[in-house]
Amino acid sequence: MPRRIKKILQALISFLVAGVFLYLAFKDTKFSDLWESLTQVQYVWVVLLVPVGLLSHYVRGVRWSYLLRPVKRGISHRNLFSAVMIGQMMNNVLPRLGELVRCYGLGRSERMAITSVLGTVVVERILDLLIFALMICGVVYFYPAVLLPFVENTDVVRPLLLFGSIASFLVLILLFFKGETIFMILKFVQPIVPRGFREKYERSIEGFLSGFKIARMSDTFLPILLLSFFMWFMYAVSLYMAFLAFRDPILLNLGFDAAIILLTASTIAFILPAPGAMGTYHSFLTVALVQLYGVDSVMALSYSVVTHEVGYIVTTAVGLYYFLKDHLHISEAEQAAQQSAKP
Repeated sequence: MPRRIKKILQALISFLVAGVFLYLAFKDTKFSDLWESLTQVQYVWVVLLVPVGLLSHYVRGVRWSYLLRPVKRGISHRNLFSAVMIGQMMNNVLPRLGELVRCYGLGRSERMAITSVLGTVVVERILDLLIFALMICGVVYFYPAVLLPFVENTDVVRPLLLFGSIASFLVLILLFFKGETIFMILKFVQPIVPRGFREKYERSIEGFLSGFKIARMSDTFLPILLLSFFMWFMYAVSLYMAFLAFRDPILLNLGFDAAIILLTASTIAFILPAPGAMGTYHSFLTVALVQLYGVDSVMALSYSVVTHEVGYIVTTAVGLYYFLKDHLHISEAEQAAQQSAKP
């Protein structure tokens, strides 16, 4: 399939996913009721979400600098932050394109090879995936009530969740100190991967190995780990602060544990191929608030709209500002990636 047609199909699928989930989220809601709910929001708290969100992106950039230390030390925090925001902005428009553009932007501004920068992003994704797995297993283990809508006897599931938390943490440690071991395990299971996915699987694990070799994370284990947890903590803080923006008694009485549970739901929403988690975020958070905490459906959707749109608008605006200021072009990023992939 020609590359151009493949890109068009991927974009169409992304917008289709967003459209389906937007329909599911809003189909039973009267917009007059939604508007009335939004007009009652205390927007002082909404404004405070902006610096919290920007701080979390800044921390992501600082963590990235530790992954890039073997390539270059003393990378400008301004360039790191701008690259992260540009990537977020691009993902709000076309999923998966953001990683390429942010790597190209940082590589150009700091005069680094795009292959080196892209390699660290592979490791960064694995880090976030493992921390997310650790978080979701830990949260559900300590707050098994969230499983009640889906599982009758939570005591049966809790040992599995505890095992999942321990396994995720061990893999996280192994990634830092014995990354080659993980690579060997992934290589070992390659023959059982279906043929249609085998080539892509092989490229993925090769990308992991190259990223690991670049990052050499055993030297920066502690700061990367602390920054990772602090970044995820800030994500949860923003969701908790949003509770205070609503006059709904149920939302006001929700604790930080509820924010962490919503964070797991929102993370799953961002994994799906919808631009900026449009629709998927609204659907997942609304269902979580209604099913787990008994929040009114209109109020739950209002919460989803406010928290999503604040993040979406801010990241798009700031990312677009840096994209224009740094004179970046998507075509140049794609061309640089293609050239770097050549032997």
